[in-house]
Amino acid sequence: MGITARGIGLLVAALVMLGVGFRYAYPELTVLGAAAGVAVGYGVVNAAWRPRLSVARRADPDRVARGEPAAMELTVRNTGRLRAANLVAEDRCAGALVPVPLLRLRPGRDTVVRYDVPTHRRGVVPVGPLRVVRRDPLGLVALARGYGSTVPVWVHPRVHPLSAVPTGAGRSLDGRTDSVPHGSITFDSLREYVVGDELRRVHWRTSARVGELMVRENVDTSLPRLVVVLDNRASAHPGRVGGVAESFESACEAAASVVAAAVREDLPVQLLLVVPGEVEPEGAAGPLDRLAAVELADAGPDVLPAATGRLRRDRLGDTLVFLTGPGGRDELGHVGALRGAYPSVVVGMFGADGPTAAGATGLTVLDAADGAAFAAEWDGIRRW
Repeated sequence: MGITARGIGLLVAALVMLGVGFRYAYPELTVLGAAAGVAVGYGVVNAAWRPRLSVARRADPDRVARGEPAAMELTVRNTGRLRAANLVAEDRCAGALVPVPLLRLRPGRDTVVRYDVPTHRRGVVPVGPLRVVRRDPLGLVALARGYGSTVPVWVHPRVHPLSAVPTGAGRSLDGRTDSVPHGSITFDSLREYVVGDELRRVHWRTSARVGELMVRENVDTSLPRLVVVLDNRASAHPGRVGGVAESFESACEAAASVVAAAVREDLPVQLLLVVPGEVEPEGAAGPLDRLAAVELADAGPDVLPAATGRLRRDRLGDTLVFLTGPGGRDELGHVGALRGAYPSVVVGMFGADGPTAAGATGLTVLDAADGAAFAAEWDGIRRW
């Protein structure tokens, strides 16, 4: 609750008139001071009354690519028995306030407001809560309350179409790795039979030896597995334009493009960050939501060697895509060392002022100005 400047002035005047009236026996000043005090008290009581409102909001849609249109539909209903008069309402959207007309909203009636949500920048745009200000008729006291919850609108990076995808990597027992077509099914292991397994998968010879039914587990060893690593270190993207690291935004678009292409081709893909977040973004559903919420993080010099060490140890896939900015150019040696663990290593370099040396045999470096240029160079890799 807050007393306006008019209310403060009237309250001070009331105290002065009451003091002078009692001190010098001026009944007229005493009456005026008491009336002014009563007016301020009435304003407090009037503003303290809480209108009964229900708020529902719907994002249309709640997930868009950067630059695509999105809108928020807000429905406010007066669930009380009295008319909610003299209300000023504003909805908070991405730090800005959107006016919502609620004057003379009758009981049982509702009002619907629809407005555009800004999507010119990647991120998670919080919308809400509704801020309702209750004022007394004289404008002496104003009380603001929040109604409804906050609804996020996920603004994903732009996705540029990729027509080429990696080929599979078939590994033989002697350690060799060869490019093979997709869809090669290979025996992997045996396990106990469970209800629902197909009888044609039963391995009868082993079942007779162990005395219980055993079934074959087959895997597609030639199915390419992609690992996309986004360098979200602030030191890797030093350039800022209007407070935004454009090289990082381009890297996010490239990551989204590779992930979308893999999902389209039904290929396993995993998105990792050099500086992993401590907590998964609330409400995130999939890698594109993670890319919408990811931000640059301050990191020490040991973060990248530790991240590449984990990648070398775990060997999460066949094709490693490392996306970084001009600040990471001098540290590509750590990425080049992963060539032994991953048959194919591709580096996307964004925002560099010149060509980047590969630095290691088999390391493919794509210098790109933005996500669209990266997509064009990606499709131009001959070995895909």
